[in-house]
Amino acid sequence: MNRIMTWFWNPDERRLRALWRLILHVILIAALGLAAAALLSDIMADPAAALANDIAGMALVALTIVAATLLAARFLDRRPISDLGLQFTARWWRDLGFGLFLGAFLMLLIFLVELSLGWVTVEGILVTSQSMPFALAILWPLTLFLLVGIYEELLSRGYQLKNMAEGLNFRSLGRVRGMLLAWLISSAIFGVLHAVNPNSTTISTVNLFLAGLFLGLPFLLTDQLAIPIGIHITWNFFQGNVFGFPVSGTSTNSTTFIAVEQGGPVLWTGGAFGPEAGLLGVAAIIVGSLLIVWWVKRTRGAFGLALSVAEYQPPAGSESVAGQLPVE
Repeated sequence: MNRIMTWFWNPDERRLRALWRLILHVILIAALGLAAAALLSDIMADPAAALANDIAGMALVALTIVAATLLAARFLDRRPISDLGLQFTARWWRDLGFGLFLGAFLMLLIFLVELSLGWVTVEGILVTSQSMPFALAILWPLTLFLLVGIYEELLSRGYQLKNMAEGLNFRSLGRVRGMLLAWLISSAIFGVLHAVNPNSTTISTVNLFLAGLFLGLPFLLTDQLAIPIGIHITWNFFQGNVFGFPVSGTSTNSTTFIAVEQGGPVLWTGGAFGPEAGLLGVAAIIVGSLLIVWWVKRTRGAFGLALSVAEYQPPAGSESVAGQLPVE
């Protein structure tokens, strides 16, 4: 094979190199999204059905990203879906439970700190602006953040971080440095993707980069998406629809268990963008990262990088046990 072809094709792995897989994955998402939007344009055109349009739009986004990622895993990556961090073992479900608890717990800490300092005022309980009972209205944001937690983690950590780590696993860099560099790059992309959200600022983008590192940490330690998915779901839901804060600049808190009036210094609270743009959000990320390390050590007996994140296993190859590099 000539040298130019090896820039595109990995003859040892018998597949495209990581850069081209990542680019084609983005193109596949765009193509499927345009096709699905064209099919649903008539259904979503009725302005009188705003809620139905929102639900259909979110379902479209989730379906597009999940379908494109699964297709890319099968035909571009030549790997089973389980290699994206979706093994669904008993341990996986326990990790998911821990992630769900952690996201809720961290947002509870933020709320209690702001409440104790007088930075938020409780304005009401079980509040909704929808013309339906609260019990029905709350199902929409719950479904929304369930989908967001799944597809954003599948995209950012399961596909992008993993492919970057594999692509950067070359001799002069090595597995560990390649994994860490992939962690930084994928987290930067995660932050930039949120820069287009309403009320975003330079500080909010930097903090979302830190949030990307936070969500990527358990993936680097376990090679599984259970903890990141769990954290992502409950962090967003409790932020917006339990404690009434804005979620990444968006106003998804029109239905909330606790309606609040936000005050306090924006530097600490994040203001209109929500706690993710404030120092309290950064503090929660630090606390959460320490608790993730504790959980991994408690459940696995050691704290180390899961080297399988950067090691491609061909589908026809022999099975091997993923190594783990201890961190001193």
